[in-house]
Amino acid sequence: DENKIKNTMGCGKSSAAGAATPSGKPSVVFVLGGPGSGKGTQCAKIVDEFKYAHLSTGDLLREESKKGGELGDKLKKTMEAGELVSSAMLVELLKKAMKDRGWEKSKFLLDGFPRNQENIDEWEKQIGKEADIKFILHIDVSKDVMKERLLKRGEESGRADDNEETILKRFETFEKESLPIIQFYEKKKLVRKVDSSKPVDEVYAEV
Repeated sequence: DENKIKNTMGCGKSSAAGAATPSGKPSVVFVLGGPGSGKGTQCAKIVDEFKYAHLSTGDLLREESKKGGELGDKLKKTMEAGELVSSAMLVELLKKAMKDRGWEKSKFLLDGFPRNQENIDEWEKQIGKEADIKFILHIDVSKDVMKERLLKRGEESGRADDNEETILKRFETFEKESLPIIQFYEKKKLVRKVDSSKPVDEVYAEV
């Protein structure tokens, strides 16, 4: 629903992208990019220099499921069953993590969110205008480069999901679900795209 997307991104243009908002709302940048694009590396550098809080949906899911409690137990049960975590639970988790780190006058990088239209709809429902969305930072690189990086990482780290078959499935998921989100926001002039094929420091200079 285009109106819902518009509502989510339609606020807070009066303050600088790096600053918390005068209204006390948290300042949020969505960070998207395909698997192996270097999102995590660039987010770590932004955190060091600009003091953002970096929230990676994957890391948060793993941490919360280990903690227990009502939400943690629900997440653990879902993941152990091999099911996808619902958008409702994911946004609930993000909101909780943001509040734990200090909701007002805070700056957040949401890494890997939103992944699809349902994520956006749920964000609007649970958070909406309580947060000030600045823009989407799109860390962009070709499939060939991402594949090469992930295969190399798999050799070094032994991560089970860094094999060729799984990598191709992850690419397909990203293209099917996340690319339409990026393309929609591009039309609204709310995407800042960075070419991530260069050496890390050159990419960060552009970031």
